[in-house]
Amino acid sequence: MTMQKIVTSILVVTVLPTAAVIVGRAQSGGTPPVSTARAANAPPLVPVRLNADGNFRIAPPYVADPAFTAKPDVPQGRVIRFTMNSAESKIFPTAPAGRGGRQGGARGDTAPPVPAEPPQHQTFQRQVAVYVPAGYVSNTPAPFIVVQDGQSYVPGDPPAAADGQPRPFMPVMLDNLIHEKRIPPIVAVLVPPGPGGQRTIEYDTVSDRYMNFVESELLPRITRDYQVAFTTDPEGRATFGVSSGAAAALTIAWLHPNLYRRVISYSGTFVALQRNATALNGAWDFHQTFIPSSARKPLRIWLHVSENDLGATSPVEQMRNWVAANNRMAAVLKAKGYPYQFVFSEASGHVERSVVMQTMPEAFEWVWKGYKASGR
Repeated sequence: MTMQKIVTSILVVTVLPTAAVIVGRAQSGGTPPVSTARAANAPPLVPVRLNADGNFRIAPPYVADPAFTAKPDVPQGRVIRFTMNSAESKIFPTAPAGRGGRQGGARGDTAPPVPAEPPQHQTFQRQVAVYVPAGYVSNTPAPFIVVQDGQSYVPGDPPAAADGQPRPFMPVMLDNLIHEKRIPPIVAVLVPPGPGGQRTIEYDTVSDRYMNFVESELLPRITRDYQVAFTTDPEGRATFGVSSGAAAALTIAWLHPNLYRRVISYSGTFVALQRNATALNGAWDFHQTFIPSSARKPLRIWLHVSENDLGATSPVEQMRNWVAANNRMAAVLKAKGYPYQFVFSEASGHVERSVVMQTMPEAFEWVWKGYKASGR
């Protein structure tokens, strides 16, 4: 398919009807979806199916998957917690003091003013959690997933939800999915970014710097101190992220498919936030140039966007429209023949928690489909 045809299909798919309501975002607490009647001329819904690739469209009410409910007969994995001090890192030794600029995923189209004096930096700590499945044998290479913004998916780490709604805690979900043999017995490395503006530096920058932190500092620390070993088989290595964390997840796999081949993305920030020589338009270049202009890589990608996601009404040419960006991602992945699933959720906002609670188990099951342990 020519780039002209791809862009034409993008323009068609991104003209979406405005929802009657806009619901809250997951990362700021969110609100439960409000059930509203769909317009008579609304596009047909396409339920997500495990055995099919392509585009899917879902609508409220969103219902939490039973996999997030602990079951007494299901063996429980354990969660290891430890602290990483940035002063010990050669890759990210400090973070900008204060906010240091907008975090990835923030609204607004203008860049912050250039400070009159050089920015100050500070050391910081990361509170890392590692989910280890029941029955794991120490120092046995295991398939695994690296979870960006990992503090949001472990009980006790995030602040209590103001609305009292449940959160998508991964340990319980993984216990159930592994027990039901819907996914292999994977380890989950749940790692937070640095504070404030450090998040967009780590996540939105299209480079291998963050991947090098994971490979040379994070994973070896876990193996050394806790005897949890990680497979070297790229088919057994996955990444997960929401918003800017999703951009990081794809960057890891895109730049190094010899290391990672499975990606899950919610409300991916495939927009122009952090520009550099590698990506003149930041993560927007994934669908603008990288994927269309490259030979297909051995990646398996699950991605989502919400109808009322960030920048939904912004002009596409500004490259700050999350809805357009993710629709463009789906179009170029389809054109290049990638195995992918793209879920569009109606009447929902940025990383809508209720949508995540309904779809995350299916996303994990689909992205791990076809995996066979290699023994290395």
